[in-house]
Formats: sequence, C-alpha cells, structure tokens
Amino acid sequence: MLTKHFVVFCSPGSFVSEVSEYEIPRWDIHEALQIYPTVKERYSAKPYGFYFATKGRGPLELNSKVQETSKMYYLGGTVETYEEVCARNDPKEEILRSNMKWNNFDKIIINTNSYKFTAPLREGDTVLNMVDGLLVGKTQY
Repeated sequence: MLTKHFVVFCSPGSFVSEVSEYEIPRWDIHEALQIYPTVKERYSAKPYGFYFATKGRGPLELNSKVQETSKMYYLGGTVETYEEVCARNDPKEEILRSNMKWNNFDKIIINTNSYKFTAPLREGDTVLNMVDGLLVGKTQY
C-alpha cells in the first residue's frame, strides 16, 4: 500500500469553502504553519483552518482514496457558546441561533483571518492561538 500525507487548507468561499492541498511528510502542525502564509484563494481569501489527510492506493489501483482525516485546526478565532449567542439577541443572528438550536451546535467558531467565517465547533477540533503568525497555544474542544 502506497500512502501519502497532506494538509488541506480551507478558506472562505462564495458558497462553499475553497480548499488547497499540499503534500507533507507527516501530520505536523508546525509543518502546516510553514505553508500557511503562502496560501491565498480567490479574492485574496486566507485560510481559516486546515486538516490533515492520508491517501493511499494498493498496487493494482490507479487512484488513491482518503484513508484517514484529522479534525479541524482553526487558525485563531473566537469561540462562542449557544448561550452567548442567544444572550446577545442580535436580530442579524436569528438564523445563526436557529441553526445552532436545531442542529444541536453547542459552540461555534468565528474567524476573521480575511473574510468573516462562522462554523460549528465540533468535538476534537482545535483552535490554534496565533499572535503575529506565530503559534502561542492551542485549545482542543
């Protein structure tokens, strides 16, 4: 079995996230952070996060398949709970509150590396605390 490792950067897009994939020797946060500053998507969007993937194929297969993926690593951002979003009672966030309630999202992440991006924060996701492009800590949820 031939396997290769990749870091997949996700950036805000018009309707779905833009993704850029780079081969790396192993799943390593510091390796991903070396690549991060070079990643730019359409309209100069910068990544809000990344995940790792391992692809492989057998000796008789032409195409590789994703064998394993990591959880998301968010490149900074603000974590908010459902209670915090509801307490704000912002009329512009009515759909956000509704989505959080009906989909049982306890927490969200709001990232503004380039464009504002809001997503559910799932169990096992990690928020990397970044200062001037340097990793200063991380919190796993």
